[in-house]
Amino acid sequence: MKLKIAIAAFGIAGLIGTAHAQDPQLARNLAATCANCHGTNGKSLGGMESLAGEPKEKLMQKLADYRSGDKPATIMHQIVTGYTDEQLDLITTWFAAQK
Repeated sequence: MKLKIAIAAFGIAGLIGTAHAQDPQLARNLAATCANCHGTNGKSLGGMESLAGEPKEKLMQKLADYRSGDKPATIMHQIVTGYTDEQLDLITTWFAAQK
């Protein structure tokens, strides 16, 4: 039974990886969830910092700090735990590429 579960989980993980590779808009779509606070395409109109054009490494470090609790937050510590490392990589890569 455990073997069947492991095989099924591996298969699902493979499908998810394939879905990422097949959807060229996945990074943009994931990043769009940040628009409410950080502005369309990561270009804030004030109040929150802009994410567009920031170095990927800087963004990943901030997210890691929110996730670990090292950086204080009102909501980001909860939001960041809802994403996988792969999804955060896609999001930060997308924001870093924005002008």
